[in-house]
Order: sequence, then structure tokens, then C-alpha cells
Amino acid sequence: MINYLDPLSEEEKLFLQKAPVLVAILIAGADNKIDKSEIKEALRISRYKPIKARILLKDFYSSIGDEFEYNLIEEIASLPREARKRTPLIVEELKKLNKILPKLDRKFAVQFYESMKDIAKKIAKASGGVLGYISVDYAESKLMELKMIKNPASYK
Repeated sequence: MINYLDPLSEEEKLFLQKAPVLVAILIAGADNKIDKSEIKEALRISRYKPIKARILLKDFYSSIGDEFEYNLIEEIASLPREARKRTPLIVEELKKLNKILPKLDRKFAVQFYESMKDIAKKIAKASGGVLGYISVDYAESKLMELKMIKNPASYK
């Protein structure tokens, strides 16, 4: 079996494992509050990703699944409480993926990127809205496309 993370340093591998947590916190906290439904959705995602992830990502998500909840709680605790302080820090962290993803097999990198966007959209929709409408608020909608991360499909 191919280990798609082999081209990475240990630090880069650890960051790749941290990225889903950062995406979850970025989107959940975009409106300045991380509510229980968003946390619950992040944990639900972490449980089903090893089963339903894109084929190249199944092993990756299986390897981080057990630690996801702990890492989510730890990361939330370590970051500023206010979105205006927290969001720029997470955005800068996620930009690191622009140097990591090009080192990976292109198919894996594209699937990883799309998976991060899927997580963002699911978390953004988790907090409900009014009668099921307008479930993504403005702050979340600005961030959920993860424009700070370059789409690996565009790599030459």
C-alpha cells in the first residue's frame, strides 16, 4: 500500500493531521461563538470520515479519528476566544498547506483539499438558521470556501 504522506517531514505530517481540526474551529467560530451543534457536527464528521472519506483519505482519517475530539478541545482552549483574534491565526496556519500539498501525490492532495472544503460546509450548516433557512451566516460563508488554501487541482 502507498503511504501518501511519505514525502513529508514529521512536522508536516503532524500539521496535515491538525488541518481538519483547524478548519472545524475556523468555521465554527467565525460568528464569534463555537456552539454545541458545531462541535457535535465536527465530532460526527470525525467518526464517519474513516468510513465515508474519499478512497485515498480513508487511512488518513482512520489514523486521526481517535485523537480528533481531544485535539479539537485542546486547540479550542489554546486559541483566543474572540473570532477577530482567532480567525487570522487559523488562516495563517492553514496557509501552510500551500507548501505541504504540492509535495504530495496530486490525487491525494486534491482529495484532501476537497475534504477540507466538505468539512467547512458541513460545520457551517450545523448551527441551523431560521426554520432551516439561511443556515450559513455571513462570517461563515466568507470563510467556508477556504480561499487561503490554493486548490491542488491547479498545480502544474
